[in-house]
Amino acid sequence: MSETSPGAPPLSPGDAPKALLMDAADVGRTLDRLARQIVEHLDDDAEPADRLALIGMQTRGAHLARRLRDRIEAFEGVRLPLGVLDATFYRDDLRLGPLAPAVSPTDIPFDLTDRRLVLIDDVVYTGRTTRAALDALLDLGRPASVRLLAFIDRGLRELPVAPDLVGREVPTEPDERVRVRLTEEDGVDGVWLVQKTSSGAPHAPAETA
Repeated sequence: MSETSPGAPPLSPGDAPKALLMDAADVGRTLDRLARQIVEHLDDDAEPADRLALIGMQTRGAHLARRLRDRIEAFEGVRLPLGVLDATFYRDDLRLGPLAPAVSPTDIPFDLTDRRLVLIDDVVYTGRTTRAALDALLDLGRPASVRLLAFIDRGLRELPVAPDLVGREVPTEPDERVRVRLTEEDGVDGVWLVQKTSSGAPHAPAETA
């Protein structure tokens, strides 16, 4: 774990940075490794409709999915189908605050039925977001299988959810957070460990990724 980098990282209100866990080079190397692990699951004899497809969870999971698709294409010459999923309305914590949830589009331009999916998220924590995503996917079709890829697994699970592919495991305390930041969304690539303070947004639902 490296020391916090100079300057102010692009964090959320109420975040007190504790350490820089991954810089841009680390992010790139980790994505390369994950892309090669996904390639191991490709079935060269499968028809195109039966190949793996990538599903990125909005918002940063979608950016990670696009980068992984591009890396797999560069490594193997195979461009996997890609969709993006927003599971906001399937979450079980919407009632925990009066603030209207931020919702991003779901765009899955292919039939999920009988596909082997890799569901991609930036951080897995309690498992509740993953449960919501699975509910959303099963409302859209009946995939043959779903593997979970977590760029960061910070532990502290509340539901029996276990990623199949993990970029990095980062054991955390309940009052800590792991912030993945990506150029497409934040202007920089990096992963920070932060302490959550009381100055964050009031009445917002608890984080249950």
